[in-house]
Amino acid sequence: MNHGVMKRLACSVGAAVLLTGALSACVGPLIVGGAMVGGSMVATDRRTSGAQLDDEAIELRAASQIRSNLGTRVRVSVTSYNRQVLLTGEVPNLQDKQRVEQVVKAVDSVASVVNELAVLNSPSLMDRSSDALLTGRIKAMLLDTSDLQSNAFKVVTERNTTYLMGRVTQREADRATEVVRATPGVQKVVRIFEIISEQELKNMDTVPSGMQPAAPKPAGV
Repeated sequence: MNHGVMKRLACSVGAAVLLTGALSACVGPLIVGGAMVGGSMVATDRRTSGAQLDDEAIELRAASQIRSNLGTRVRVSVTSYNRQVLLTGEVPNLQDKQRVEQVVKAVDSVASVVNELAVLNSPSLMDRSSDALLTGRIKAMLLDTSDLQSNAFKVVTERNTTYLMGRVTQREADRATEVVRATPGVQKVVRIFEIISEQELKNMDTVPSGMQPAAPKPAGV
């Protein structure tokens, strides 16, 4: 692995363990019961500026509501992309899994929720560190893939399962999935994409970042 990739990997892993605002180059997530929440806005983001702000607010509000309603007995990671929310982590029972989803659906601006919470004991710190390292490795792989825009993808890893989110074309979705599946350590890939056409992508490239027209509600793929 060359020096550039190692540097990008270190940045990605740092973002997985540091609180929001701790770094300017790789903004870290918020923690809810030991889980990761959130991601940074980037210059080439395909979301509108309003959607980016909504996603940041959704993650913060959802984290607060989960903490208020369920305390620390759950470990929930909240990831919002274009107002679609992915829930990952662990809860002690099915009732808590459903309760977390209800709480998040009630948060302002949430369009839909993909509930991937597992009913089991929380993983060890070593397991969580392994997931963070794997996420960093995947981001580095996407960054070094010449036919993909790595910033178009949001990557979340839980228990060696990698979740991919973003507004991408079918070609990009398939290519990214191929790259991630080939990454050592990945056991499963779950795609939660909003598929756009090649023409839509071309149109995005002609307008400033964050100024894209509002998109319809995301749909999982």
